[in-house]
Amino acid sequence: MVTGIDYAEFSDGRGVNYWTLDRTLRREVRRVYTDDEFTWAESHLADFGETVGHTIAANADDIDDHGPELEPYDRDGEVQNLVRYPERQYENERLAYEQGIVADAFEAPPGRDEPMGLAHNLAMQCLLSYADPGFDCPVAMTAGAALVLEKFGGDEHAPFYEALTSREYDGLIEGAMFLTEKQGGSDVGANETRAEWDDEAGCWRLFGEKWFCSNIDAEGTLALARTADAPDGTAGLSMFLVPHADPDRSGQNGPLTKGQRLEDGPLSPEAVNDQLYRRLKDKLGTISVPTGEVEFTGAKALLVGEAENGFRQMAEMLNLERLSNAAASCGIIGRVLLESKIYAANREAFGETIGQYPLMRADLVDMAVTHEAATTYVFEAARLLSERERAERAGETADDAYRLMRLLIPIAKARTARMAVETASYGMEIHGGNGYVNDFVTNRLLRDAQVLPIWEGTENVLSLDVLRALEHEEAHEPLQAAIEARLESVSHPALADTTATVEDEYHDLLTALATLAGEDDEYAQLSAKRLAHYVFDVFTAALFLENAQRELEAGNGRPALVAQRFVSTELEAREARGITSGDRFALEAYDPIVRYESIDPDRVREIMTESD
Repeated sequence: MVTGIDYAEFSDGRGVNYWTLDRTLRREVRRVYTDDEFTWAESHLADFGETVGHTIAANADDIDDHGPELEPYDRDGEVQNLVRYPERQYENERLAYEQGIVADAFEAPPGRDEPMGLAHNLAMQCLLSYADPGFDCPVAMTAGAALVLEKFGGDEHAPFYEALTSREYDGLIEGAMFLTEKQGGSDVGANETRAEWDDEAGCWRLFGEKWFCSNIDAEGTLALARTADAPDGTAGLSMFLVPHADPDRSGQNGPLTKGQRLEDGPLSPEAVNDQLYRRLKDKLGTISVPTGEVEFTGAKALLVGEAENGFRQMAEMLNLERLSNAAASCGIIGRVLLESKIYAANREAFGETIGQYPLMRADLVDMAVTHEAATTYVFEAARLLSERERAERAGETADDAYRLMRLLIPIAKARTARMAVETASYGMEIHGGNGYVNDFVTNRLLRDAQVLPIWEGTENVLSLDVLRALEHEEAHEPLQAAIEARLESVSHPALADTTATVEDEYHDLLTALATLAGEDDEYAQLSAKRLAHYVFDVFTAALFLENAQRELEAGNGRPALVAQRFVSTELEAREARGITSGDRFALEAYDPIVRYESIDPDRVREIMTESD
């Protein structure tokens, strides 16, 4: 018998263990990890959830008020590119990196013979984003840069790879990805930064400007530039590793690590790589990560991989970055939901706590189902990413996993980012006027969430990427196989009506896919965003049904109720918008969905019958 969580025991969403309270994330981690991974990871994730819920969350609120500051020049007017961070940010960095948030996925952690899958990195990012989605940006880019160097790096990149994956903070460097240019934006092929070979110094040098550079002073920055005589567009772009410090003049053997930078202080003018950090952006949110403008004035750089292959190499990083963005969305949704549950359980109005009122109960049910949908979809995509990386490290291939992953990842990023903004906005509303002021975390969560639809590609850009995955990867084939396998696994009588609805929508989705395959490009692009959301809804419903079948067999009825609510909300067209139906589902299902309380499968059938 699973006991529900009594949220009245908490005063707010700090000073708690996010891993313990997020039973949805715990279920998904158990589902997508291999058995040996989960056996090792469970206690580590519990420890990390405790660290984030206490120290990192408390520090994050203070960092939001006292964020990083840039001092481009020293007192003599020489370029120093110094970013000053609050002390609490250093503490958060040390805690997160030394608990293996990046290292575990690349180097075997203590107690294991092999690295963890990338899903583990994403699970830890999700927990971190309960406290600070801004700090999760450098974490994600550090993992992304490490992935690129692991795949495409050579001997000259090895010291940077080792520092990016360091388990010791003093030996660590962070990563960054400088893509955006003023004239290009999402049109990366319009980038004008150029790379010139310096015969005298024996190195590449970069010239040009990057317009939106998060984690601006990272030592492990990846940037795209065009070499002489390279073709226009993305085909002519090469990837370069651009250190913060000049690798020859800094006096260091290898990259300048966190420990060295903390001990030695600002770089001397001669040790600065030839670039200028012009200014930091005055952003709405994600204050903890410094985002600014960089002007390359001959910065020394290391070519990564083959020349004119940079965009394809960057795409490998983008897959992880987009899923990181989605994991951050899950974390924000989870934190907003937690704060809302706690507030509803404690706030009294008109003689009752507001969580007793039908409208609030319906809202919390729907927020919980949103959290379930985002987390379930994202970690299925994470499972595929881990499967592919595990196969590549073993010298094998996982073509179907890759093809399906290429379709699911842009959709994951697009849909969950929108979910995070909408959930954070309503979480603020639940708190009323308090939620609108800086003293309450809902204010920051909404500001932080608002960048998620923008980072790593807007929804329009991502929707067009969905079309490319369907055209170039024929991703509809593994999608069909994945959905059909899950629907065929469902046989419980309590799920019959819900399954029938999903099957009908699945066949309509196949019709939509076939229609767009035969239409001209203009019409396909016009429909791309609707298609992306349609895939999310049908695929998530199939995942829900598979899980509901498995859990009903084990005596747990909650996932069946989650599946029913999601399908009725996202896939059913209800007469008179459901008002005439007499449906009391949100009231009857409140405790199991919102509080994770056990519910007997027989009672599930009754509730679902009553809601028809």
